Amino acid sequence: MASAAGESDSISAAVITSLLANKLGILILGPLVTTFLWFLVSYQTSPLKRYPGPFLAGWTNLWRLWLAISGDYAPTVKRLHEKYGPVVRLGPNLLDLDLPELSKVIYGTDGKWVKSDFFKISSTVVDGKIEYHMFSEVNNVEHARLKRPIVRHFSVPAVLVTEPHMDKVILDFINHLQKQFVEPAKVCEFGEWIAYYAWDFLGIVTFSKKFGYMEKGTDFDGTLALADQSIDYLGICGQMPWMDYWLDKNPIYPLGPPNLATVTGVAINYMVARMKGEDKRFNPDKPDYLQYFIESKSSHPDIVDDKTIIGYLLLNLIAGADTTAIALRALFYYSLKDQRVWKKLQNEVRASIAPGTPVPHAQARALPYLDAVVRESLRYHPSISMNMERIVPQSGLTLPDGSVVPGGCMVGMNPYIVGRNKGIFGPDADVFNPDRWLQHPGEGDGAFKERMQLWNTANLTFGAGSRICLGRNLSLMEIYKVVPTLVATFDIELEDPNEEWWTCSRWFFRTKGVVCRLKARSG
Repeated sequence: MASAAGESDSISAAVITSLLANKLGILILGPLVTTFLWFLVSYQTSPLKRYPGPFLAGWTNLWRLWLAISGDYAPTVKRLHEKYGPVVRLGPNLLDLDLPELSKVIYGTDGKWVKSDFFKISSTVVDGKIEYHMFSEVNNVEHARLKRPIVRHFSVPAVLVTEPHMDKVILDFINHLQKQFVEPAKVCEFGEWIAYYAWDFLGIVTFSKKFGYMEKGTDFDGTLALADQSIDYLGICGQMPWMDYWLDKNPIYPLGPPNLATVTGVAINYMVARMKGEDKRFNPDKPDYLQYFIESKSSHPDIVDDKTIIGYLLLNLIAGADTTAIALRALFYYSLKDQRVWKKLQNEVRASIAPGTPVPHAQARALPYLDAVVRESLRYHPSISMNMERIVPQSGLTLPDGSVVPGGCMVGMNPYIVGRNKGIFGPDADVFNPDRWLQHPGEGDGAFKERMQLWNTANLTFGAGSRICLGRNLSLMEIYKVVPTLVATFDIELEDPNEEWWTCSRWFFRTKGVVCRLKARSG
């Protein structure tokens, strides 16, 4: 009897174990099967199924998340366009378009095309509330409202007023290079110094005071490194924007991204001191952007408060410094790599410009080959190297092949991809060649202007339409002034012309390198 009872208990235990295993299996397999079926139905019924792209990209945004993490975003997407054509599916609801003729539609001024949630990630949390600035605000009406008080201060005539500030920091730049690298004949991490100069430049035109990176010769407070990390967070997390609410916008315990507390604190301190009349550096005869922003509080009290001013200041600094530094590094790297280009630029500059003093903007803009080099650098290596996403309006988007992308889907263009479109820029679009921007022998004025107009349509370096970069005139003026000043003052050569530099393509096409030797101008 005991044996029978033991056997019965064993059978009962086996039955119970089997039932528990079955239930556990259902608990595990059920969600997995449901998730698979959801993905399968979504994939099969998606209106974007007809468009080619990587297999996984049609199923999940994890594919492009990994692509962003890899730091090879733009070059990989370019290879996909070479394989699949002008329309590539990068996600379940996202198309990347290499169709420059549609840029005026997608990035137009009619207000119908709205930024995706990608851009909301750059917002900040203040007193428990998410605050949007002009870059992160996706509502076009609200964006126009935020821009209205200050847009006139970024026009070409307004930017020209800041030229005395620019001259001061450019003069400091060449003096630092002279004392630290020319006189002792030391190798210069030129790419790093370009970043120090760009941040000090934005400091002086914004606050009438440099941050001190050139004086220290290093990123002494870590702000430049944190800015890089913050932009990388935007590029990575932007592929699946909902993650931001678990990370940076988590109300319980925010996990990231690296914050810009240092530069924010600086901005607040300068603003408070200026408002109290304690800013001894400020000269009313040489206005800066902090003063413009403070005055907008009086001229537009219904729009601008102290938080709005902080948003203006941060956007001025973070977006303006890094993007300009990337453009300048690219210009010097690719020009120095091709000695034909460098000698041609050097000869043009030195024929009319003396060394040692900042070049007037008007004089710089009169140099045709300098203009060609700047344009080619921005085309070949734009600072932004990701899809600038927009939500298709309910009317849909008709593509050149006749297919229609329905409303609610996302499309966009990548400045890196469009800038290398061979149908626009020719079969050598993958070659750095500033000469393409010059009028060809036998090319009439009308044909040249028509070509330039077409090429400018394909130029998305600063965005386009109503959301075009507000600080583009300031950035371009900085580039056009500092490049000829350096070329006129120093002999510059790469330490190792065969060494390839480091690049990382996420939202910014970041770079490191450009190690150079600087000497006093020969002749």
